[in-house]
Amino acid sequence: MIFRHRAFLSKVDHDALVRALAAAEAATSGRIRLFVTRKRVSDPVAAAEKRFHRLGMAAHPEQNEILLYVAPISRKFAVLGDTAIHEKVGDTAWEEISAALAVHFRAGQFTEGLLNAITRAGALLALHFPAAPDQKAAAPDEIEGD
Repeated sequence: MIFRHRAFLSKVDHDALVRALAAAEAATSGRIRLFVTRKRVSDPVAAAEKRFHRLGMAAHPEQNEILLYVAPISRKFAVLGDTAIHEKVGDTAWEEISAALAVHFRAGQFTEGLLNAITRAGALLALHFPAAPDQKAAAPDEIEGD
């Protein structure tokens, strides 16, 4: 397992993840954000909730944004959906995405795990919040971090 922020980021295929984010978001009015923190966290869900609000994700009018929050130093992560998407899919969806992500991360398959999580999250958003025909592209996606 990778313990340092830079080491973790050097192990992922940045371009593949950015392409996956863009592809997932093309089919939905929602947004998926990937955030990797340098900080040590004891409670990844609480840290993700705090970051969700700091990023302004709770202000999206459709309340259909998803945050993939990764804390490599602590070897923890969280998958967090806003109110409207959570009402549609419930805890089970986040637990399934998290379980698959944990399997990949334990195997050192960081890119594959994140790609799988992005694809699954995108499919949920597309099912419940499809893109509008006149929808404009969202801001360019990046792996965000502090």
